[in-house]
Amino acid sequence: MDGVQPLANMSSSEMGNRVFSVYLNPRFETFEGGVKQFFSSKNEILIINGKYLSLALSEKDFRVTISDVECSVTSVTNTQLTCLPSDQHTRPSTVGTVLVHIGSNTHYYIGELKYEGSRSFLLTLPFLIGIAGGAAVLIAIIVIICVAYRRKSRESDRVMKRMKNQMDILEARVAKECKEAFAELQTDLTVVTNNISNPGGIPFREYRNFCMKVLFPGVLGHEHPVLRPFNTDVPSTEAVLCGLQLFNQLIGSKTFLLLFIRTLEQREDFIVREKVNVASLLSVALQGRMDYHTDVLKTLLAELIEKAVAGKCHPKLLLRRTESVAEKMLTNWFAFLLYRFLRESAGEPLFVLYRAIKQQVEKGPIDVISGEAKYSLSEDKLIRQQIDYRALALRVLDPDIQVMHEYSVKVLDCDTISQVKEKILDTIYRNTLYSLRPKQDELELEWRTGSTGSVPLRSEDITTKVDGEFRRLNTLTHYHVPDGAIMALVPKKSSAVNLALSTERIPLPLRFDGFFSNSLPYSPSTIVSNTTHLSHEYGSKCYHFVKPHDPELQKEGERGSKMVSEIYLTRLLATKVTLQQFVDDLFETIFSTINRGSILPLAIKHLFDFLDDQAIHHGITDPEVVHTWKSNSLPLRFWVNVIKNPDFVFDIFKSNIVDSCLSVVAQTFMDSCSMSEQKLSKDSPSSKLLYAKDIPKYKKWVERYYRDIQAMPTISEQDMNAMLNEESRAHQNEFNTSAALFELYQYTQKYNADLMQALEEDEFARYHKLAYRLNQVKSAMDSEA
Repeated sequence: MDGVQPLANMSSSEMGNRVFSVYLNPRFETFEGGVKQFFSSKNEILIINGKYLSLALSEKDFRVTISDVECSVTSVTNTQLTCLPSDQHTRPSTVGTVLVHIGSNTHYYIGELKYEGSRSFLLTLPFLIGIAGGAAVLIAIIVIICVAYRRKSRESDRVMKRMKNQMDILEARVAKECKEAFAELQTDLTVVTNNISNPGGIPFREYRNFCMKVLFPGVLGHEHPVLRPFNTDVPSTEAVLCGLQLFNQLIGSKTFLLLFIRTLEQREDFIVREKVNVASLLSVALQGRMDYHTDVLKTLLAELIEKAVAGKCHPKLLLRRTESVAEKMLTNWFAFLLYRFLRESAGEPLFVLYRAIKQQVEKGPIDVISGEAKYSLSEDKLIRQQIDYRALALRVLDPDIQVMHEYSVKVLDCDTISQVKEKILDTIYRNTLYSLRPKQDELELEWRTGSTGSVPLRSEDITTKVDGEFRRLNTLTHYHVPDGAIMALVPKKSSAVNLALSTERIPLPLRFDGFFSNSLPYSPSTIVSNTTHLSHEYGSKCYHFVKPHDPELQKEGERGSKMVSEIYLTRLLATKVTLQQFVDDLFETIFSTINRGSILPLAIKHLFDFLDDQAIHHGITDPEVVHTWKSNSLPLRFWVNVIKNPDFVFDIFKSNIVDSCLSVVAQTFMDSCSMSEQKLSKDSPSSKLLYAKDIPKYKKWVERYYRDIQAMPTISEQDMNAMLNEESRAHQNEFNTSAALFELYQYTQKYNADLMQALEEDEFARYHKLAYRLNQVKSAMDSEA
């Protein structure tokens, strides 16, 4: 125990019961290879690795020497011992022996320690070459990045400048559009009111023409058999007329007529178009017996109501669509009986609304191909580009050469030649029925240029600009027509002769980009003959303002305006505000029991009382159902048709853009008659949003109108029949009833088997021998005597 005498005998009484612990001796690892390099920098420590170093020993138990110079022990762990060498033995290139001492007798050799001075790299030639190469590559990369960044920065600046220019253009256009919309919203309505009056009166259609528009829509009135002298292909016309007289008597049997209608409607091949045709033929055949017509109609309506109440369809869907003979007969019945009300009361505000819409939309550009316009009530027919144009006042000579008179006609320089001709005709023939005035296709527009002659203007000629397969229609701007230019409308033949005589005198400024130069193979005298071949030479596609389905607009400004096309929706509001007064006047006239000195037509009161009685009869207490029946019968079946088609009532021309605006008004009219609340949002159709604030007011008018009619005294059957008989006498010769009966007879033969079976099975039909009487009609019709 190294001379520790007291612990020589561990079992002596002096040790008592103390615990004696035994630990493993420390072990040290020698330097790898026996030598360790040591860099003599400031505060550099020497680390000696080992095991079991701190189990029973502490720092003060170890002593480290380097060539007999002590290395101060700084820390001891179980696996490492660290010491700080003395500065006097840290000179470079010196070697010292490292020993670890424990006590005075235990020494451990660790190895030799070689001092290398401060830590640094040995800069050999390969190392220097590598550093130089890496630096060169790094510099090259930095230069490339800088050049790319510079180029990208310049490109970005150009893009930003271009975008800024586009935004400036867009901002200017938006500002201009908003300023125009604001100015239009503040425009006094008298500007429109002062120009819509018609000194020649309202061009009402005659009773027969109006009824034909309603009864047989889409068929030219003079072409329908009921308006022509009766003529058949059979040899004996007298026999046919005799048979038709018998058939007319048979139609006068309510039992036969109802069975005839029911039999036809039970057939699956009896389509809606035939139902409409049969209903209109019956209306014509019974027009001279309006009391009987009304009785049959009420019976058919009662059957429809009974089916609806029985659950075959929802009661509110009654009369909403034309799916039966009765529904079409109801429309025709209103047309017969409300014509006088149209002429005396409702026709005037309807015509004024039409004229106001026509004038408003013609204030701005109208695309003659797409039908879109700057001013519209319909979003679908709204031009969504900024179109530059200016108004011109043309001096138009009277077509009658015997009267030297000039008309001042307002047009736009962006109008096509056909549009200019229409506006000229509207001005000259302002007080003439549209069907009696010349058609613009029959006339040629000439620009009178004084002593130099005249220039024919056409929407298409050899001067038309061609872009690939597209042709742009000629406008006044194309011909450089100035304000105050003198124009004349002449027949096309006369224009061709005049053109041939005056081509040599066409002034130089009017040669339109060299089209009239001597080098051109076409001479001006051949424009007329060559115009008909333009579609073959230049393709079949033409456009006015914008090419149809053009994916990319060429001009940046146009592309910019497309990006915010919703900004042009303010034009809808401007148009709506301008027309608001005229829409209100029409709705107020329709939904008033007494207006403009005209009392409520008896037919409306009679039908509404009939619907009220049917509701009571079937125990319907929901007022919304009866309200819907009334709305589906009169407003939906008659007034909506009249509002959408004023050309049914008046001898006028209805353009596509006017039709789209009237459709929005008609939709508003329908919404006003509905009792259901509309839930609108920003995604709702613009036509709904446009009148969203006005519809509650209109709904109150409708409810008041229905209440006032219900509160009126009931019309007696005697008074109602007297009115109906008067209508029959007043218009008994309007239609050729024999032609209508002959057409109806064809249906009895087409469905003869089913009809004869129905007549045989019905008790009343058998009692009155209706099947036998129908055979008599057939025998008379087939007789050659």
